[in-house]
Amino acid sequence: MSLKNMTTPEKNVVELEIAIDRAAFDEAVTRAFKKNAPKVNVPGFRRGKAPRGIIEKMYGKGVFYEDALEEIVPAAYKEALEESGAQAVSRPDFDVSEITEEGVQFKAKFFVKPEVTVTQYKGLEADRLTMPVTDEMIKSEMNRVRNRNGREIEVTDRAAQNGDTVDIDYSGTVVGETEPFEGGTAEHHKLKLGSNSFIPGFEDQIIGHNIGDEFDVNVSFPEEYHAEELKGKPAVFSVKLHGIKYTELPALDDEFAKDVSDFDTLDEYRADVKAKIEKTHADAAENGLSERLVDALLTKTETDVPACMVDDEVEQGLRQYENRLRMQGLGLDMYLKYTGMTLEGLREDFRPRAERQVKTRLALENIAQTENITASEEEIEAEYAEIAKSYDMSVEDVKPNIDREMLEGDIKLRNAMKLIRDNAVITDKVDDPANHTHDHEHGDDCDCDHDHGDDHE
Repeated sequence: MSLKNMTTPEKNVVELEIAIDRAAFDEAVTRAFKKNAPKVNVPGFRRGKAPRGIIEKMYGKGVFYEDALEEIVPAAYKEALEESGAQAVSRPDFDVSEITEEGVQFKAKFFVKPEVTVTQYKGLEADRLTMPVTDEMIKSEMNRVRNRNGREIEVTDRAAQNGDTVDIDYSGTVVGETEPFEGGTAEHHKLKLGSNSFIPGFEDQIIGHNIGDEFDVNVSFPEEYHAEELKGKPAVFSVKLHGIKYTELPALDDEFAKDVSDFDTLDEYRADVKAKIEKTHADAAENGLSERLVDALLTKTETDVPACMVDDEVEQGLRQYENRLRMQGLGLDMYLKYTGMTLEGLREDFRPRAERQVKTRLALENIAQTENITASEEEIEAEYAEIAKSYDMSVEDVKPNIDREMLEGDIKLRNAMKLIRDNAVITDKVDDPANHTHDHEHGDDCDCDHDHGDDHE
């Protein structure tokens, strides 16, 4: 193999002209003949026993060329790519221009990592927003634990109330139609009234009914309902109420503290709950700071990201999301059906985040190179140990399954992010709990980690 020429026909694209000598190609043709000869049927010969010359005369001299090229071209490309020093970020397109007595001439065209310019990464400004812990947050968390430890009591002497869990049969029909719609029928379904898990208005119309009652519930599907055929349509559900239960919550006292924690008093337990929420808020503040530093970094980063890099990131994110769904007992197809989304629509939802992740990674790689940031052997071993712990495996079993080069790259990116944080101008501020609609949720530290195992969640 010899690399004859390297050109850049367009931005972020490299084309290599590669030559394979005739002897190497002939050896590949011989291997292709030996592989395929047993499958070739030639009259007058037992299957697999016809000489190569007879087969080539019957089917053409180039009968084994395609298989030979499929073997030798990718190997020659890999060797030429290493010689060129180009960083490919896409699969190559091969174009075999000629096969002559001298050998094979072909071109390999592929996308490469774009040039990146980071105009500033030290002295970036960002706010660290820390949310104070309120009495309401502590109360909410303790009540969540109370609900988890409550016991259900059968109700026999009153009608259903908000907060009860009812056992119902139901069958739903769109007004004007005679057959129940798909997914609109169930028996002995358990529904917590006030959970708002059904169509708006459904749960309210069960309140006040007694065990044994059979009644109709009239509702209209929301305009934004996931099933296209039901959006905005009025429907009637035939309902039968089989049972009512309510949850009896334990009292908030020392006995409760002993049951749900390692503490002997309610005051000690409450202090521990507060400390844990403070830790969650502190972690969220650090994660939010990293996100804002990345935002600031990206405003100082100039690059033209090839679409193939974003596409690859989207597909990786989709695989991870599919694995998360599978761990929750839900397949991707079922998720799409429930939500009314399409696979392409989901891909488009992933795209903005994927673009951000790719651009962030390129910026951090640029900084790591500029600052000569490395991954020490201690850091690498610690990372192996952390991965082994998360998978409940030994380090020795983990190492063969982990791409060491990728592992080192991830550590370099984290170290580059640490350099940014250590040199940032950070302003501490109090975050307003009213700005948050979710309890204590936060994102990833930064967009610089890969999945080290098999395509994961």
